[in-house]
Amino acid sequence: MNRNLLTSLLVTGGVVALVIVVATLRGSREPAEAEKPRGITLESPPVTSAPALPRMVDLGADKCIPCKKMAPILADLKTEYAGKAVVEFIDVWKNPEAGKPYEFRVIPTQVFFDREGKEVWRHEGFLAKDEIITKLKELGAV
Repeated sequence: MNRNLLTSLLVTGGVVALVIVVATLRGSREPAEAEKPRGITLESPPVTSAPALPRMVDLGADKCIPCKKMAPILADLKTEYAGKAVVEFIDVWKNPEAGKPYEFRVIPTQVFFDREGKEVWRHEGFLAKDEIITKLKELGAV
């Protein structure tokens, strides 16, 4: 077999393998219903949240670089806003089922809920501490 034919076969095989991987990953997600509205309302708050408090859920992973940068911010906010707001982190790589209700596209994603549990704002990517505080205050965390 000549070298050009072997190279062509290897490249073609690699492309086919990549297509199979992408198709498998896409197929593992639930099909989107005609572009659902972004907001979600949680029927019952998670065990970790207190009733009638604004809540922020950060969806990320402990190995993601922007998520690592947010980890100390979330830890500070969890302490500073104890009893005023709920600040949660879900590692969606370690616990993918916990992230499914949030229908996120990228990590990190922050989802903010009002006191009634209705989603009011969503952000994708790193979010600075002062921006999180501003949003929590808008939701009534004082």
